[in-house]
Amino acid sequence: MSQSTASQGAPLGDPNHAIDLALFGALGDLAMRKLFPALYHLDREGLMPESTRIMGLARHEHDAASFRKMVNDALQKRLKSSEQDKQSLERFLARLDYLKLDFSSVEGYDAIRQWRKGSPRPMVVYLSVGAPIYGDICRHLQASKSLDDESRVVVEKPIGYDLHSSVEINDAIGEVFPESRIYRIDHYLGKETVQNLIALRFANPLFGTQWNQNNISHVEITVAEKVGIEGRWGYFDEAGQLRDMVQNHLLQLLCLIAMDPPSNLDADAIRDEKVKVLKALKPFVGEALGRDVVRGQYIAGTSDGQSVPGYLEEEGANTQSQTETFVAMKTEVANWRWAGVPFYLRTGKRMPEKLSQIVIHFRQQPHYIFDPDQRGIASNKLIIRLQPEEGIALQVLTKDSGLDKGMRLRPGPLHLDFNSAFPKSRIPDAYERLLLEVMKGQQYLFVRRDEIEHAWRWCDQLIDGWKKRDMPPRRYPAGSWGPVASIAMITQDGRSWYEDY
Repeated sequence: MSQSTASQGAPLGDPNHAIDLALFGALGDLAMRKLFPALYHLDREGLMPESTRIMGLARHEHDAASFRKMVNDALQKRLKSSEQDKQSLERFLARLDYLKLDFSSVEGYDAIRQWRKGSPRPMVVYLSVGAPIYGDICRHLQASKSLDDESRVVVEKPIGYDLHSSVEINDAIGEVFPESRIYRIDHYLGKETVQNLIALRFANPLFGTQWNQNNISHVEITVAEKVGIEGRWGYFDEAGQLRDMVQNHLLQLLCLIAMDPPSNLDADAIRDEKVKVLKALKPFVGEALGRDVVRGQYIAGTSDGQSVPGYLEEEGANTQSQTETFVAMKTEVANWRWAGVPFYLRTGKRMPEKLSQIVIHFRQQPHYIFDPDQRGIASNKLIIRLQPEEGIALQVLTKDSGLDKGMRLRPGPLHLDFNSAFPKSRIPDAYERLLLEVMKGQQYLFVRRDEIEHAWRWCDQLIDGWKKRDMPPRRYPAGSWGPVASIAMITQDGRSWYEDY
């Protein structure tokens, strides 16, 4: 088994970043699948200060020993053998404690205050629970005097169902925590490739000078899920793909692509520029609602050669549901940098592949001198892949080799695959980076309240338009790339979805 630097005796993380982490929902899927593995990796890599403590809170009866065993079992299931070593694992598990707690009742919160008593470390409250009880938990922590002026809170999306509910939830959190100590997670912002998008744009004149409507013809953002609803019917049928994916993940990616250069890398400088993009997004009104937006719902089909049910045939389904499992749209950022440049967004469940990528299509040369039948390929593309393998590729055109080829063009990538380029480096999971920034008290990877509210305003007008025009979702077979209308939407502009997967 490989040994991390920290496990061989090097000092652990900066003691100034030590925290007491109170993890609400510690027995849930997110905690076991993502949060504890991320925390373990931070510890193993020597990034977690020695005095950091972690309290798991949930409604079920456990003691510290049984809780540690559950976390250990989850880690054994999800970690590669090369990522495990006995010393790191023992050190990490020793940090864990457990408290059974009824989150909705103030009784019992005094035990958190007792756990915190005399601690010099700031407390980080991680709410891996449903958003409707965020306010209760925050108020009970305050009433029990478990918090101080350095305490921070981390909240998961979705924050609300629409603008009104989002405002209510954020108001409740804001009664206890100031905005400077609220960390709203969108895990896409913690991905290595998304971080590289900022470096790519603002550190390289090659791209920085080209990043505008004079040089870019259009942009694609695709977030495709191979799975169906995976037993989440109760939540998903109330939300739908627009609320679940577009309102947060896709709009955050769009903001990072479209924003102007921030004055510096401070959290608010970056988030100010993202808000400007959200304010400039064109709404869908009139004919645009039917022409530039496609919503779909999957029917029975095949995935990996196996038959899978349609959305209305899933366990517990409402057979009359009009909830969308797919959304494709063409939108525009109405400002000087992007005027006239369409942004094509596409996301859905039961797609052929699990795929998250951004494709920047650069304009063709104004004067073309090569074979007329190759004019369709004569442009550069920047492909930014977030999953399944993170990487960046720039498609360029070169002469095809061979004496018989003449001046025939051949597209090919200049490719940076993170796994290949850094074979000895493990690409950290997004939650590792996000948790580390919380420990440091840095907010630049987290979403500010006004970002969420502007995103909800834009999505709400689209949802209202669907309701007023009575636009049911179009059907598409599971295992396909969505309704035919989503292909027609981009084809009518003389373009096609990039599909060199």
